[in-house]
Amino acid sequence: MRYILQSLTLMILLSACKQDNSALVDPDVYYTCSMDPQVVAYEPGSCPICKMPLTLMRKGKGMKAGEIQLTDQQIQLGNIAYDTVRSGAIGEETAFTATLSADLTKTYTLSARMAGRIDRLYVKSEGDKITKGQRIYDLYSEELQASKQEYVLALQKQKTQQSALVDYGELARQSRQKLLLWGLSDKQLDELAKSGRVGEHSSFFSPDNGYVLEVSQEEGAYVMDGSPVIRLADLSGLWVEAQVHVSQLGSLRPGQSVAARLPDFPELSLRGRVDFVNPELSAGSRLNLVRVAIPNPGMQLRPGLPATIVVPGQSQQALTLPLSAVLRSGGGAQVWLYEGDNTFRSIAVETGLETADRVAISAGLQPGDVVVTSGAYLLQSEYVIKRGAAPE
Repeated sequence: MRYILQSLTLMILLSACKQDNSALVDPDVYYTCSMDPQVVAYEPGSCPICKMPLTLMRKGKGMKAGEIQLTDQQIQLGNIAYDTVRSGAIGEETAFTATLSADLTKTYTLSARMAGRIDRLYVKSEGDKITKGQRIYDLYSEELQASKQEYVLALQKQKTQQSALVDYGELARQSRQKLLLWGLSDKQLDELAKSGRVGEHSSFFSPDNGYVLEVSQEEGAYVMDGSPVIRLADLSGLWVEAQVHVSQLGSLRPGQSVAARLPDFPELSLRGRVDFVNPELSAGSRLNLVRVAIPNPGMQLRPGLPATIVVPGQSQQALTLPLSAVLRSGGGAQVWLYEGDNTFRSIAVETGLETADRVAISAGLQPGDVVVTSGAYLLQSEYVIKRGAAPE
């Protein structure tokens, strides 16, 4: 009988210990490895695969609807940042998507002045920077060679022969003028007159500074009189060109001051004036070309970059957030509040005026609320993974 009582007592004690141990296990907590997510444990330790410390995770069963809790590692990897909501001025703006292009009033096409063969081309890549006086190409032209020889002979005759019938000085002057019209420089002709050597080729140089927009010829190609060789652009000033719907043309007029923003250069603040509004609509659409002239500080900008033309409107005081803080869906707009202890909660808000980078909040937030400004989409995705549906 005594043996039976001892056995029962031992069983009761073992059962109590088991219940106490199970009471210490939080069913809402588990541990996993960030490198091997298939590893799941209910006690802290190391990953059996990569030996890294296991990360604490919460299933979210003990949290309110719309809430989610992350680890410090998740917040760091997700680049999640938050800021306090404040009241400030926000202006009603109209933004038009645009593209930078070269100012065609500052472009120059270097063309062949006569027919011949390009034996050497010194500029072959678009985007190269060209300085005034830089050699562009060497041309072989029989006609040009004959005219240079004619100029040299006229100078020689002028020095050695005197004739009442032939004015060699006038012949030399006319030959020089013809060579100047064909694109040779005074410096080249002075050297030709001094040396008397015609050479095999004639070199042509850039008349101005600029960047190469287009190379139209290749080495060895035969060109005709007037054929383009390269096209240069002075990029100290650019055009911002936008396609604007005819219903929005009322907000733009020639001479109007507007702002130009560039996603690739957010630190630049550029202002320009509407330089041109096309009086004719594009064929087959109701779009109109609007052009704004802007400076190019430090020659940082290049044709082809995306841009935005921003037309300011009336401003007002309101709670504002960066556009990245607001998530939009068919059910409306939402933001994530930071509630401390790595806990975030999704709430619905009503939005008002918007600019290119900020939005006004008309309802749902109070001054002093701490809102996630970066990583809101990652929070939303993590919530869906853990809860199976987006927060309401």
